[in-house]
Amino acid sequence: MARYLGALCRICRREGEKLFLKGDRCYTEKCAIERRKYPPGQHGQRFRKLSDYGIQLREKQKVRKIYGLLEREFRRYFYESERKKGITGEVLLQLLETRLDNIVYRMGFAPNRRKARQLVNHGHFLVNGKKVDIPSYETKGGDFIEAKESSRNLPEVIDSISKAEHRGMPLWVEVDSPNMRGKVLRIPTREELQLPVQEQLIVELYSK
Repeated sequence: MARYLGALCRICRREGEKLFLKGDRCYTEKCAIERRKYPPGQHGQRFRKLSDYGIQLREKQKVRKIYGLLEREFRRYFYESERKKGITGEVLLQLLETRLDNIVYRMGFAPNRRKARQLVNHGHFLVNGKKVDIPSYETKGGDFIEAKESSRNLPEVIDSISKAEHRGMPLWVEVDSPNMRGKVLRIPTREELQLPVQEQLIVELYSK
């Protein structure tokens, strides 16, 4: 399946804010957006006024890039959020946040979502005692996530756990870092997500 393989820092610069795509580097002075706060490319420093459509599109692209989804995947999540009860935009973000790869990242077992997806794909994590190698697997309140016994010595997992404190731990997950396991306490509320996203713009874009 096609995936973006270019420089991740270009994505943050394009959106004009930190999306924390590279993990620990994003918290240091080496972060590209700290040094060059303008879009990439030879015309990046030119001022461009976006139309209403352009603003909505950029918001959608930003959320796509945060979670590393293709357009087809993201559209599927949007249509699913429309069918569920609740505010469409909030339900959309909740569906994205409860993906297994995102949970692995939120619990501090991976430095970023891209690495978390790779670890899940390679079958390094268990959900309620069973191996799950599908990054998009939807977790629920009460689910236990843990690294396999044979995967607990992976250098990238150990290193990520040791540096997870500065990222902060969400209130809706509980983590036992020494034993490399955690629990999804509940589905997060919009206030708990603290994402720099205006999800209503995405709803307006797809409602046209």
